[in-house]
Amino acid sequence: MPACRNGEISHWMAASRAADGSAADLSRGRAAGLPDEEQDLVIVGGGLTGLWAAYLAAVERPGAKITVLEAREVGYGASGRNGGWLSPLIPGNRAVYAKAARGRGEDGAAAVASFQREMHGAIDDTLRILEEEGIQADQHRGGHLRVATTPAAMKRLERTYAADLAGGYRAEDLELLDAEAVRKRIAVRPALGGMLTRTTARVDPVKLVHGLAAVVEAKGVRILEDTRATRIAPGAVTTERGTVPAKTILTCLEAYSGEVDSEARGLGRREVIPVNSSMVVTQQLPESAWERIGWQGRECLGDAAHTFVYAQRTADDRIAIGGRGTPYAFNSGTPGQGGVDARTVRVLRERLQLFFPEVRFTIEHAWRGAIGVTRDWCAGITFDPATGIGVARGFAGHGVTATHLAARTLLDRAAGRDTAMTRLPWNDHDSGRWEPEPLRWIGVHAMYRLFGVADRWEESRHSQDTSLIARFGSRLAGLSE
Repeated sequence: MPACRNGEISHWMAASRAADGSAADLSRGRAAGLPDEEQDLVIVGGGLTGLWAAYLAAVERPGAKITVLEAREVGYGASGRNGGWLSPLIPGNRAVYAKAARGRGEDGAAAVASFQREMHGAIDDTLRILEEEGIQADQHRGGHLRVATTPAAMKRLERTYAADLAGGYRAEDLELLDAEAVRKRIAVRPALGGMLTRTTARVDPVKLVHGLAAVVEAKGVRILEDTRATRIAPGAVTTERGTVPAKTILTCLEAYSGEVDSEARGLGRREVIPVNSSMVVTQQLPESAWERIGWQGRECLGDAAHTFVYAQRTADDRIAIGGRGTPYAFNSGTPGQGGVDARTVRVLRERLQLFFPEVRFTIEHAWRGAIGVTRDWCAGITFDPATGIGVARGFAGHGVTATHLAARTLLDRAAGRDTAMTRLPWNDHDSGRWEPEPLRWIGVHAMYRLFGVADRWEESRHSQDTSLIARFGSRLAGLSE
């Protein structure tokens, strides 16, 4: 297999730069001097959470002094490397959120259902804003098709279907499919059945983040790239280029949360860790290949394995597919430019070949990003009125939608408003702390190793029930519902 392009942030970023140089043009003014005057709002992190917060704040308060500080470039982190799923999946474990709500004397099931409704609403709102602002991000609402390739996986999807209905999904948004119905949509050869979630949309994440940045700047927000924050304290953000005074500070660093010294709760190296996810993208496929594959609805595609994959048919007719690969670097190392090891590239290509054995694939680009993960895999939103500092963290791979909802929640918290969003169970959620090294490295790798063994066990034996190995791994990680 010939060597493919590797790293360089992502295929999405490389394609954006190659298209017309627009990303470079946008960035020319983003290394300007720091503002001298106190800012109404300083946002640390130029990914989707930070840009959505800037956008919503600028719409609400035209003329407000708003600055976004980005250590490298807009979209450098997970916002520019992800699979492009605008999905309603809650960023966390429903059972954990329900238990936390009950601990506060609330109805746990109602709290989770409210969270789910807001996630669906965030997709609608995102797509509406993209249309209104003229942001072309290859958005297409084709739904999410999750396929089962073993009887055990199909049983998991059936349980997920029931849990989703109980957890706030509408019946018309979900459908269980048999093998024939799956193949009419996407001809996944080993599929025994599947589940369709109709509300999910596909996007090109870099087109989304660059388009949002351009709109934000047009509204008067200052974006400063190559401006790494080193300390966050009440009233000021210290950077390597100087200090920016601020009335309100929102910290939107996700997997990079541990790299900044902060007085805000929830940003230490043991509060959020970076877990890697790798992706590859194929060559543009000819029409003859698509006649075999189908995929005319351009659904987001995933499977129900424990070490699941996620994929999309891109606007230019490639397949982009991702999975975990090497999940965690010792002492919470981040992925830099995103190079991927040869084994992970091979595994992802083999998954494609398993799905579509009649099509020959060439991998053109591989890359890797990091998602922010808390100890219980649940996202959390905090805001301290005494310090004026807010934090969003721990989207655990479900951030393309959750970033929008998090930005709205942070701004409501900062304004002191009592809204449906400030009452959601991720507000002030305490996820605990990760174990010190080397225990957390051992634990994360052991969890994924167990899931991999469980998948091979179920596939080789065509298991009827989920492996006990996987159940143990889920309990070890706190992922069981």
